[in-house]
Amino acid sequence: MVHLRIVASPVKSEDALARLESNPSVCNVVVLAGAARRPPGDLILCDVAREDTSVVIADLRDLGIDQDGSISLEAIDTQLSANSERAVRAARGAPADAVVWEEVEERTSESATLSFSFLAFMVLAGLIAAVGIFLNSPILVVGAMVVGPEFGPIAGFCVAVVQPPRSLALRSFVALLAGFPLAIAVVAVASLIFKATGVTPVELRMGGLAKIIASPDFFAFFVALCAGAAGMLSLSTSKSGALMGVLISVTTIPAAANVGITAAYGDWSAFWGSLGQLGVNLVGILLAGTLTLAFQRALYERRRRRHLRGLEDGGLGGEHDHGGDVEEQQN
Repeated sequence: MVHLRIVASPVKSEDALARLESNPSVCNVVVLAGAARRPPGDLILCDVAREDTSVVIADLRDLGIDQDGSISLEAIDTQLSANSERAVRAARGAPADAVVWEEVEERTSESATLSFSFLAFMVLAGLIAAVGIFLNSPILVVGAMVVGPEFGPIAGFCVAVVQPPRSLALRSFVALLAGFPLAIAVVAVASLIFKATGVTPVELRMGGLAKIIASPDFFAFFVALCAGAAGMLSLSTSKSGALMGVLISVTTIPAAANVGITAAYGDWSAFWGSLGQLGVNLVGILLAGTLTLAFQRALYERRRRRHLRGLEDGGLGGEHDHGGDVEEQQN
């Protein structure tokens, strides 16, 4: 379940309540008339089944509630209520598969912004990966993958392609365009310093992890596709554990680090191979992520169309008729 806190102007409050109370996937509706002071209006509280959250919010936005008031979302971890159970049954689908698009947009918008912390994490992840490559240490390379924040802008780009605002795509592209070159440059400088001071070998021997990173192949692209799909699913359904697995399955940060190392050592064959590995991973993740979100968005649009047809017919629509049938069978 998702808890909604709505501030609505007195003019729109009744319409908002009518939409909420007519929707069987909404429960625990509470109205505090005139409770809001800035902006002035009524405070409406309600709980909605996660599957129908975006549909309900779309209804409220159609009324312009978000223009002169506000709509806040908060996930409910536990709720003991027969009413909420009936609301969940009234919504089509499984809560675990539900996508709250407003939540996805907000989460990716924040992580896709170019900031000092984003650049710092990119540089630190690149340096950790570089040390892991020098020492041929899988543990350090995996650690660098986890530290790397590059999946945020990648996800933001995929979300922007599927739904507005398109400006999110530009912000995501700028973040990636600034983050990867900076990380590569810092790693290259650090590698030159390590080389000059004798910390690392004078001659670079491409073996082990470095050789694998510099040799992109079909499986690298295949893993990137799987990781992109899994990453978007974990992001849209709030499965953080799955997202952690995605971060340690793609070699974007190690490839960027190897680009910097090979540039410092003048190994241009490995340089282009590592650059190719970076490109293969980015393209694969972007492609699979966008297709996954597009499929989820198509399911939502179908749900929304059924809901609107129900409103036009003066009833509850196909979505909720299904839930009612289930409830009747259970009763």
